[in-house]
Amino acid sequence: MGIAVLVSLLVAVLLAMRAGWRSRAARSATLVPALPPVPASDLLGAVRMGPVEATYVSTTVAGDWLDRVVAHDLGARSAASVTVHETGVLLTRAGAQDLFVPAGVLRDVSLAPGIAGKVAGGEGVVVLRWEVVGARGARLGGDAPGATVLDTGLRPRRSADRQALVSAVRALVGADAPTGGVVGATGGAA
Repeated sequence: MGIAVLVSLLVAVLLAMRAGWRSRAARSATLVPALPPVPASDLLGAVRMGPVEATYVSTTVAGDWLDRVVAHDLGARSAASVTVHETGVLLTRAGAQDLFVPAGVLRDVSLAPGIAGKVAGGEGVVVLRWEVVGARGARLGGDAPGATVLDTGLRPRRSADRQALVSAVRALVGADAPTGGVVGATGGAA
């Protein structure tokens, strides 16, 4: 009898977790209705850096390192290859939808101690801050009305690649784009 109750409780907890994940996916789909399309390889431009082996950790709402966005596979942690092109940053992910962040929507890049799904300590996570133009998350600000600003966390396999990746992406960030630290695991600016 006790085992049946325990198994029933475990099943109920798992079903509640699944329902919570689906609810988060629905909420985040309103913030991020669509991702920028991945251009054909001949339209990406010259490679500025990469590919760099990394772990794609997660994407969160900018400034809230725990508010994970799960729509469009953005909540799926995966092995990734990061390549910085003239036109933007391409994240080729194993088992998840590839992500392309065009240079025009990049707002900042920095090192942080963590993001939802990984706290590395020190400055072990590269965080790309970018904007999804035309999203319905007007409460988040951004340059465009109704834009959603996101933070995407990457953990390069080799520590030497962290600062090189930050420098390569920083060269893509527009001169008029806002700068400043990304909120990290400690709650302060990184």
